[in-house]
Amino acid sequence: MTQIVEATGVAEIRSVIALWVEAFRTRSVDTAREIHSCAIVSFDIVPPLRYRGFDDYATAWVGAFEAFAGPIEIALHDQNITVRDDIAFSHSLNRFAATTHDGVKVEYWFRWTACFQKLDGRWRIVHDHSSLPTDFADGLAVLDLRP
Repeated sequence: MTQIVEATGVAEIRSVIALWVEAFRTRSVDTAREIHSCAIVSFDIVPPLRYRGFDDYATAWVGAFEAFAGPIEIALHDQNITVRDDIAFSHSLNRFAATTHDGVKVEYWFRWTACFQKLDGRWRIVHDHSSLPTDFADGLAVLDLRP
């Protein structure tokens, strides 16, 4: 019975993550809001160090949408999902690809960890952490790594 519950939970988390990807693709803050807790704490790639609450975090989503023209693509690789009762987490290596308004194509891989909680019968992202590897010699993000 536990395996069935866990398998169902994994499928439900995959659906939430698919909506996360869809929110980028369609540039939808509303879709992002639907899958996040209103009390999310996010450690995103872009400043500040921490976002508290979805209204604060929405500024990062809007900033990403405004920074790029055309589609924003996110593809998850090496995805791992763990579900227990009403708590779950996932981690993956994600490929981001988009084009700036100046026509510059941007592509890089980043690490993403998300924590989910079942709230009012629905899985929501309550914490996420996106990061880029850093070269400590120059203090810059390393954008050319591939899995």
